[in-house]
Amino acid sequence: MSNDRVYNVLIVGVGGQGIILASDVLGRAAALHGYDVKKNEIHGMAQRGGSVSSHIRFGKTVSSPIIKMGEADVLLSFEQIETLRYFPYLSEKGKVIVNDQKILPPAVFTGKQEYPPDVLDKIKEKVPDAVIVDGAAVASKIGNPRVANVIFLGVMSKYLDIPAETYEAVLKESLKPKLVDINLKAFHEGRSLA
Repeated sequence: MSNDRVYNVLIVGVGGQGIILASDVLGRAAALHGYDVKKNEIHGMAQRGGSVSSHIRFGKTVSSPIIKMGEADVLLSFEQIETLRYFPYLSEKGKVIVNDQKILPPAVFTGKQEYPPDVLDKIKEKVPDAVIVDGAAVASKIGNPRVANVIFLGVMSKYLDIPAETYEAVLKESLKPKLVDINLKAFHEGRSLA
């Protein structure tokens, strides 16, 4: 641990995108690195497709698992509209990492609403240096579409004070042995995209 600051990381998306696994790995890596860690999750109504958010706070001493509005150092979003929904949590100097993926909500499927056509433009207007990655394309290139969440964990790791080796150790402990190699590859591919 190199300083006394508290890091506030907000990971958001919809059910089924691996948000909870990504936040668990981050929390465990932070704890393994010696930080005090507090974490909180909010799941949407549906197991798949509902909004999911995970607050992860770590530092020398952390008293609450909830990130206040305007205090997130990193907003990692697995879905475009979810990025806009959680922008109020981002600090003025916060980093935004976005999966270039649209998951249509039920109201769009039924034709009651339209998916906004310019979400990425709105994100770039608010945060010009936002990191936008086509997670599905990168995951397909690696050979497994289910590792997108670990790709984004790799991207995010470049902005936090936790060594890559610590994430690797947690991934090895957390995954079935047959999934370790592909997820380590995904993690390092993500780091190369930051």
